Amino acid sequence: MVKPSPFVYWAQTESTISLKIDLKNALKPDVKVLDNNVIFTAKGTGARGESQYEFNLDLFSNIKSLEPGGEHITLRVFENRIELILQKVKPVWWPRLTAQPQKPAWLKINFDLWKSEDGQESDEEKRDVMRDYPGMYDQLHQEEMGYRKEDLKKVYLFIYNLFQFVGYMYVMAVMGVRYVKLDYDSVTDTYEHVGSAMKFLQLMQYLEVLHPMFGYTKGGVLVPFLQVTGRAFVLFIMIDAEPRMQTKPVVFYLFVVWTCIEIVRYPYYMSQLYKKEFALLTWLRYTLWIPLYPMGIVCEATIILRNIPYFEETQKYTVSLPNAWNFAFHMPTFLKFYLLVLTFPGMFLVMKHMHRLRNIKLRPKIVIKKSN
Repeated sequence: MVKPSPFVYWAQTESTISLKIDLKNALKPDVKVLDNNVIFTAKGTGARGESQYEFNLDLFSNIKSLEPGGEHITLRVFENRIELILQKVKPVWWPRLTAQPQKPAWLKINFDLWKSEDGQESDEEKRDVMRDYPGMYDQLHQEEMGYRKEDLKKVYLFIYNLFQFVGYMYVMAVMGVRYVKLDYDSVTDTYEHVGSAMKFLQLMQYLEVLHPMFGYTKGGVLVPFLQVTGRAFVLFIMIDAEPRMQTKPVVFYLFVVWTCIEIVRYPYYMSQLYKKEFALLTWLRYTLWIPLYPMGIVCEATIILRNIPYFEETQKYTVSLPNAWNFAFHMPTFLKFYLLVLTFPGMFLVMKHMHRLRNIKLRPKIVIKKSN
């Protein structure tokens, strides 16, 4: 009669192999470890109920063989499982557990232990094996599960960037098609047709302020906050709040500049998530800003400048004394101050920041070859 085998879940570090044997209420487990072979026998409750279970594993490489409970082998019996810790002879990373590429159906990967230095409970600092061996982890996960497990943060960021890219492509397509059909007559009612989409996409960009805050992306919070808020100020306060500004041609030009920037930026971010380098995309990401950023700032400054007499007339957002808060705010004066900050220090800081990034990303790589 063939004895059934229990489910066995394995994990490894450079120096150890851990086996978690899915057997409950095991009685007197018998484990024999010889070089690269492990033989296990025990009576307990497993996948086929209460029975005598056994398995025989030919390992990929040699392990230190002693009796269980000795210096090199740790056997721990719990009510719901058995744990076996083996020491490798050579501290190297194994591409698989078994000597043969084909593994038995009852052998699984214990992904929960891939971040532990060993299978024992310890207060020592734990090492991220997935970070040290990302390719090996992905390969084993694909072999085990039939697909490659993706980090949920990476999946979310990819979906976000893809959504924004599709949104800005929609805006560009609508403006382009209308311009082809109506020529310059389409410029004056650009905001009427794509203003809602632009406002929604702009609000979504505030997620880019939260991403570094919660560790989804690297970098600080201040720079993306200032960039997103600066755009939102122009879009919502300067354009959306003043109907007379919505029909100005400068709004069309500003939307073209913003859209051209974003339909390159978001695909670049998507490629970086999966560490894919596309030379043309990288060059566009760190070169298009040279003409587009000054054009965008000029358009924004023009909109603010044209709005000053409108806000003088309507007194919108202006708070006059006397009032209950004893506070005064003159919106046209604020716009003049904002215009000075945007035009000179703002443009300088943004251009300096992008120039530094361009030098880092596009500088020639120096390869040093050793001669014989």
